[in-house]
Amino acid sequence: MISTLLVANRGEIACRIFRTCREQGIRTVAVHSDADADALHARVADTAVRLPGAAPAETYLRGDLIVKAALAAGADAVHPGYGFLSENPDFARAVRDAGLTWIGPSPEAIEAMASKTRAKELMGIASLAESDVTEARLPVLVKAAAGGGGRGMRIVRRMEDLSAALEGARAEATSAFGDGEVFVEPYLEHGRHVEVQILADTHGTVWPLGTRDCSLQRRHQKVVEEAPAPGISEGLAEELRTLAVRAARSVSYVGAGTVEFLVADGRAHFLEMNTRLQVEHPVTEAVFGIDLVAEQLRVAEGHALEKEPPRARGHAIEARLYAEDPARDWAPQTGTLHRLAVPAGVRLDTGYTDGDTIGVHYDPMIAKVVAHAPTRAQALRRLAGALERAELHGPVTNRDLLVRSLRHEEFTTARMDTGFYTRHLTALTAPAPDPYAPLAAALADAHGRSRFGGWRNLPAQPQVKRYEVAGQEHEVRYRCTRDGLAADGVRVVHADAHTVVLEVDGVRRRFEVFAYGDEIHVNTTRLTALPRFPDPAAQLAPGSLVAPMPGTVVRIAEGLEEGVPVAAGQPLIWLEAMKMQHRITAPAAGTLTALPVCAGQQVQPGTLLAVVEELSS
Repeated sequence: MISTLLVANRGEIACRIFRTCREQGIRTVAVHSDADADALHARVADTAVRLPGAAPAETYLRGDLIVKAALAAGADAVHPGYGFLSENPDFARAVRDAGLTWIGPSPEAIEAMASKTRAKELMGIASLAESDVTEARLPVLVKAAAGGGGRGMRIVRRMEDLSAALEGARAEATSAFGDGEVFVEPYLEHGRHVEVQILADTHGTVWPLGTRDCSLQRRHQKVVEEAPAPGISEGLAEELRTLAVRAARSVSYVGAGTVEFLVADGRAHFLEMNTRLQVEHPVTEAVFGIDLVAEQLRVAEGHALEKEPPRARGHAIEARLYAEDPARDWAPQTGTLHRLAVPAGVRLDTGYTDGDTIGVHYDPMIAKVVAHAPTRAQALRRLAGALERAELHGPVTNRDLLVRSLRHEEFTTARMDTGFYTRHLTALTAPAPDPYAPLAAALADAHGRSRFGGWRNLPAQPQVKRYEVAGQEHEVRYRCTRDGLAADGVRVVHADAHTVVLEVDGVRRRFEVFAYGDEIHVNTTRLTALPRFPDPAAQLAPGSLVAPMPGTVVRIAEGLEEGVPVAAGQPLIWLEAMKMQHRITAPAAGTLTALPVCAGQQVQPGTLLAVVEELSS
C-alpha cells in the first residue's frame, strides 16, 4: 500500500494528484524549483523539496535530484504527472531501482512508445526521412520524437523552409525534453484529432475508456477537448478502441495511457501513444464517473480492474485557460493573477490562487474548466456561460477566444478540425470590448475624489480620462453635479469604488470594477488607465521591434548586424519564453539600424530588440 507519494511535476497536475491523495489518505511530497518556491503545489503538499535553479533542465528534468528528494522525504512512490519526465524510461528505471513504486507503465513500455518514431514502427507505420521530402509530398509536419504539448513541431509548406523547420524543432525539443530527435510525417490539413483513453492492470485487463476529440489546437497544442468525440460513427469508434487496445497489449501496458489518431476521410491514422496521464483526462473522468489518478494508484498497488469498464454517461467538454494573447500570435503573458473564480457547476483544475504570479519559465496554462451534462449542447452552453462569467483579473488570457469558439457554428455542429483556428482566428479575436466599460471605470475611480461633494455654483467642466482597451485608446467624459456623477447619453443610477449601475435607453446594466494600479477589470473587459499627458520620452522610433513578453534571446539571425538590408517578414530574433520559441520578424523591407541585444540576454516586455528603417517608396 502506498503511504507517501511524491509528484515529479508542478502546477495544476501536481495539485490535481494531491487532491486524490488527500481523499485516499496518502501523504504528499512536492518538488519545486526556485521560481516555484511559493507556487500552489508547493504550498498544498504535506512536504516540499527544493530543486535548485529555475530552468526545467536543471530542476524538473533532473531525475537524479527528484529520486533523491523522494528518498529524503520518505516517499515510497512517485507519480510523474504529464510533461517533463513522465515519458522518460530512464527516470522510471531510476525510480524503481531506488526501491520506489512507479505510477505508470514499465520502462520497457515507455521506451517502446515514448519515441514517436519507434511507436510508428511498432504499429507498422513508416516515417519519412528528411531526404524523402519532395515538393509533391508537401505539406509535411516536423515533429519531436520525444515529449508533446505542441513543442518541437513545425509545418513545412515550402521546400526552402524545411532546413529551418528541422533546426527550430530540434532546438525547441532539446530545451523542453532534453532530446532533440525529430522526424517528418505527412501533414493532413483538415483532419480531426481523436484519441482513446486506456487503463490497464497487471492482470491482463485493458479498458478502452471511450474517445476524445481534441481538434481545437493552437501551435499543435490542444485548447478544447471533449468526450465522447462527436460525429464519429460507432463503427469508426469501435475501430479506434480496438487499435488502442492493440497498441497497449503490444507493449504489455500497465496504467493510464492515451492512443492518439488523426481522423480524415472517415479513416484513422495512428499518431502516437502517450504513456502517461493526459491533460484532458478530466473529460473522461466526468463521462465514466471515475477518478483516473485513483485508478492509477490502485493498479500500481496490484489491484485488478473489473473485467468491463463503467458505462459512459453524458458529455463533457474541457477548455484550457491560458495567460496568452491569441490576437498577438498567442504571445504568453506574465504577471500577478489577482483573481481567479468560476461559477459553481463546473470543475476547475488549477495550480494558481488569487495573488499568485504567472512567471516566464513554464507553460502559461492557468487552469482547466470542465463542464459535464446529459448532452453535448447542454455541456457547451454550461461551459461557455461559466467562462463568460468567470472572474479573471490579471494578465491577458484566451477566455474570450474560448467563449467564442464554444459558440461558433462550426464547433457547435461538430464540423471542426485541426485547422479551425487557421481559418477563424482573425474573426474570433476581433476586439469587442464593452463600450460602457471605460465610463464605468472612470466613474468608479471618481467616486469620493471630491472632498466638498458634487455641488458647484457654476456648471462643472467635464472630467476626462483615457484608457487603453484591446490595443485601442478610449477617452471618456463625465461631470460632477449637485446630483452626483453624470455622463451624456446615460443615467448614472449608482456609482461607488467597485459597483457602477448605468441606465441606457431604459435598460439598466451593472458593472463590477476592480482596480490594481493602472490595470482595471470591468466585468470581463480589461483596461489600462493611461496618463493624462503622454510621456514624450516613451515614444519609440518608427520600425522599432520590442519584446512582446519576458524571455531569453536564444538566437539572432546569421549575419544580422546594423546596416544590413532585411526583407519583410524575415526572421531576425528568436525569443524563448514558457518553453516555446517565438520569432521576431521584420515588419517591412528596409535596413536594420539598431540591434541592441545579444544571444543569451534576458529581456522584459517592451525591451527594444531591433529597429528596421523602412525603405522609402
